[in-house]
Amino acid sequence: MTRIAVIGGTGYAGSHIIAEAVRRGHTAVSVARSVPTERVEGATYLEGTVLDVPGLVAQLEGVDVVVSAAAPRGEMEGKLRPAIAELVAALPENVRVGVVGGAGGSLVAEGGPRLIDTDGFAEEYKPEAREAIGILEDLQADDTGRDWFYIHPAGGFGSWAPGERTGSYRDGGDVLVVDADGNSFIGGADFAVAVLDEIESPKHTRERFTVGY
Repeated sequence: MTRIAVIGGTGYAGSHIIAEAVRRGHTAVSVARSVPTERVEGATYLEGTVLDVPGLVAQLEGVDVVVSAAAPRGEMEGKLRPAIAELVAALPENVRVGVVGGAGGSLVAEGGPRLIDTDGFAEEYKPEAREAIGILEDLQADDTGRDWFYIHPAGGFGSWAPGERTGSYRDGGDVLVVDADGNSFIGGADFAVAVLDEIESPKHTRERFTVGY
């Protein structure tokens, strides 16, 4: 089984990824600034922050995959992109890196534009979206050959619309996944299914992809 560490493992996306990893029998390590009172049985919880990369790398010794599920909002705004770049450079070469991005960087159609560049994208979410896109650009510019993947959730993704675990989703490549009515949504549990499927059976080596229903 794979030893998987999730940075931001107590947040919405991160906690679902931890739960799905445990469900599949992997070793799951949650790293967050505090240990939650409600924990996934079978997971390991560590206190740590991506803003302290040397300390974090020491905590992650022996892991096979590191997934960043931290969001560049609040006190992390403007700090997450450089921290992820520092972390990627500091991890052993054989560690695969996964990053949970936002929907803003996904394309609305083949060839563009990006969702963030459309008229309907809210101004208040643009700083967070731009930083998430910057993290993707840093990964794409990496010339070390490190294996990574970057996953864009659907537009409707968050604790306000959790959904039920169905075990199914659609992979849209670079394009935002929408249903027949033009809605874009994925529940937290099924988003985690997509992440674990990619970890177990990689289809996106050094590239990004979108998921939704």
